[in-house]
Amino acid sequence: MPILVGTASWTDKTLIACGRFYPKDAKTAEARLRYYASQFPLVEVDSSYYAMPAPATAQLWAERTPSGFTMNVKAFRLFTGHQTSPEVLHRDIQQALPVSDKGNLHYKDMPAEIRDELWRRFKEALAPLRAAGKLGLVHFQFAPWLTCNREAHAHVAHCIERMGGHTLSIEFRHQSWFRDSHLASTLAFERELGVVHTVVDGPQGFVNCVPAIWEVTHPGYALVRLHGRNAETWNLKGATTASDRFNYDYADDELAEIAGKAAQLAALAPQTHVVFNNNMEDQGQRNARTLMDLIATLPLPGT
Repeated sequence: MPILVGTASWTDKTLIACGRFYPKDAKTAEARLRYYASQFPLVEVDSSYYAMPAPATAQLWAERTPSGFTMNVKAFRLFTGHQTSPEVLHRDIQQALPVSDKGNLHYKDMPAEIRDELWRRFKEALAPLRAAGKLGLVHFQFAPWLTCNREAHAHVAHCIERMGGHTLSIEFRHQSWFRDSHLASTLAFERELGVVHTVVDGPQGFVNCVPAIWEVTHPGYALVRLHGRNAETWNLKGATTASDRFNYDYADDELAEIAGKAAQLAALAPQTHVVFNNNMEDQGQRNARTLMDLIATLPLPGT
């Protein structure tokens, strides 16, 4: 069963600035995406987490990538429990907010009609990729303060319901979801919702990083997200970019272990996605290429 390997974003500033991945003549957004898609079969769109994407932008992504290319899209941060500046919302939405909601926004405090409109626009933005057959998973990375409790279960289920008709993956960032007896119940919850469980690789020993649970909960997909194992930067104070936090270069022996475990997932799922989120300069791209080479040497599932 195929294992698709890619990175989280193709537009990170440090990736472009380092000059080691993109050819010198790839100076435009179009040229960079076309080159990236010639190297990898999969990418995760992370800009959609920071601001609601526009349908026209998604249409360009579809046009600039080859047939068979897959784009996983990260869910907008307001939906996943992260506080959100109103400045990232469309102007008409900003103007419709109650006066008391002009500071950082929280999903639970927003008027129902504005929530409805945000969900509508998010799904509208995904439509061009879906129509082109290039939309993979819509990834919900929930906030690290979303602990395993009844209220959190209800919010996760609410998000899944609002995205009906799409294939969704969910990622928890608080250890309570996988502690002791909660491990089995969380996996059962994911199976009940019909979502893709995310295998999270990251540094251990932090309440906001979960253990890697190599399980499949969806009949069609498995997902692995690799954040690096840099404990010193995981909760780095004063970090100005995500690349500061996920600054990690996987060693070849670590990648060999990941390749073997990904192959085990691939024996259980028709399609497995592996996404590198270590995005300082070209770390993710180099590691992704190495992993693809390692996977190519492994026997196919069932052989």
